[in-house]
Amino acid sequence: MHKHTNILVLATALLLTGGATAQNTQQIAGDIGRLITDALFFSDKYITPAADAAVYQQSSGWITSPRERGLWDVTFGLHTNVFFTPKRDRVFTVYNDDFQFFQLEEGFRAAVPTALGNDKQVYLTGMIGNDPVRLETPEGIDMETVAYPYLQGSVALPWGNELVVKYSPKVKLEKSNYQVYGVGLKHNISRYFKSLEEEKIHIAVLAAYAKEDVSFNFLNVQTDYGSLGINQINGLVDTWQFQLSASQQFWDDLEFMGSFIVNTSDVKYRVTGETGTIEEIVPLQAVLNDRLKTIYKTRINYIGEFSAAYNIGNFNIQTIVAFGKFVNTNVSLQYLFK
Repeated sequence: MHKHTNILVLATALLLTGGATAQNTQQIAGDIGRLITDALFFSDKYITPAADAAVYQQSSGWITSPRERGLWDVTFGLHTNVFFTPKRDRVFTVYNDDFQFFQLEEGFRAAVPTALGNDKQVYLTGMIGNDPVRLETPEGIDMETVAYPYLQGSVALPWGNELVVKYSPKVKLEKSNYQVYGVGLKHNISRYFKSLEEEKIHIAVLAAYAKEDVSFNFLNVQTDYGSLGINQINGLVDTWQFQLSASQQFWDDLEFMGSFIVNTSDVKYRVTGETGTIEEIVPLQAVLNDRLKTIYKTRINYIGEFSAAYNIGNFNIQTIVAFGKFVNTNVSLQYLFK
């Protein structure tokens, strides 16, 4: 009932401002409702692959070594993630039957890029009352690999614990922005088994929480009643991660590590950015964001991770490969302050 009330408010506002007559107010209300429903359908298909990918991007590199550090030792590192966008998540197919308001300008079926896809665009058309609406679908990032840097630091605490913090300022990628920050707590397990320590085998567990924010240019919808103000959409992800890692040291300067990761992510969506001129009549962004709650979702991922690290004095060079639904690599240069 709430969503229908919002749509009727919009239609009534158009009527009062001269954008509609009493005879077609009901038709306009229905048209606007169907347009919003199509925008929700398109939002889900377009940005969900990018939100899923963001989970993998933040999952890598939390544990740089399961070894127990010296008390109050501080590690600081510059990390670079390189994410490979799989072909299956770069495009989705739409049919005229998928839409309530829009129709494809050409044909009855089209391949449309997701946020991870190419820059191909498709035209959709519809009518609000007697007024035509023409929409060009948003482009994808058109990148087979996505690289971005972030900073990560840790401090060794008593009883085999280590506090880990990662942070990335808002990174400008092609047609999108990405930001992640989070905090984790690592605990060394092998400290309880002297035989493992003697064999230079190290085991640790980690619990971490991270927030990811990924945004993309979205639907630039122009109507005779003004622009609708849905030019940018954000995927907001809250992730809890649990990780078990084990490593083997060789010659004190080479370490190989394997990890198993499970995380659960709550994915939310918001229309953001500059509001449209239609906001002078009604707060359409608020209406859309309320409706977007219907496509919120929770994801559970199981991820394997393998890494190799080489120590040169207080410096550490590490490469990590994480694999599961996606493949993500991480390269870092770390410095240990003792």
